Amino acid sequence: MKVLVIGANGQIGRQVVNKLKKNSTHKPIAMVRKPEQQVTWESQNVDTVLADLENDFGHAFQGADAVIFTAGSGAHTGKDKTHLVDRVGAKKAIDLATKHQIDRFIMVSAFGADFSPKDWPDSMKHYYEAKSDADKALMQSNLAYTILKPGRLLNEDPSHKIEIGEEISQRGGNISRSDVSEVIVKLLDHKRSYHKSYELLAGEVTIDQAINQL
Repeated sequence: MKVLVIGANGQIGRQVVNKLKKNSTHKPIAMVRKPEQQVTWESQNVDTVLADLENDFGHAFQGADAVIFTAGSGAHTGKDKTHLVDRVGAKKAIDLATKHQIDRFIMVSAFGADFSPKDWPDSMKHYYEAKSDADKALMQSNLAYTILKPGRLLNEDPSHKIEIGEEISQRGGNISRSDVSEVIVKLLDHKRSYHKSYELLAGEVTIDQAINQL
């Protein structure tokens, strides 16, 4: 299966592409914005497509069988970028997947995106609003979606142990980007995760065990 990774040059996206590259079942297509990023991936024998979420990127979906959306505006950008990437870009990707009859879609959202707005800190309200809006659009689509809502992301070595569920007991916590990327790849073919939205944190159960218990 050819998997379009939107946000392939991001911290989670890079790890997803590398894990898919090692998987004999799937082949990644790295969607990147800059020619130098394209050169880097192609030097590693990864198929790429040059496209920008803020412009027309329908051509990126040609030949893909699944989509993994890991793009994000980043912590140091303004509200305008959050709106354009995390809301508008994500919703365009959902529409384009539908148009190109690509059924499987995994969205990386954020822990708390489905909380009541009164529980969102003022400084992050625009971010959670964008994530929540994109998640709702995906849930209202006919795609075989999975939404992952990880906690605070850390650049740490993987623990390979998680807590995952539609609603888990902790109301906050962390998880390594490496563990998130591993969960994404393992859920790609996990049909019991279709049409589901999961909270995801570091935990005490191995990733394989946790996914098998879903």
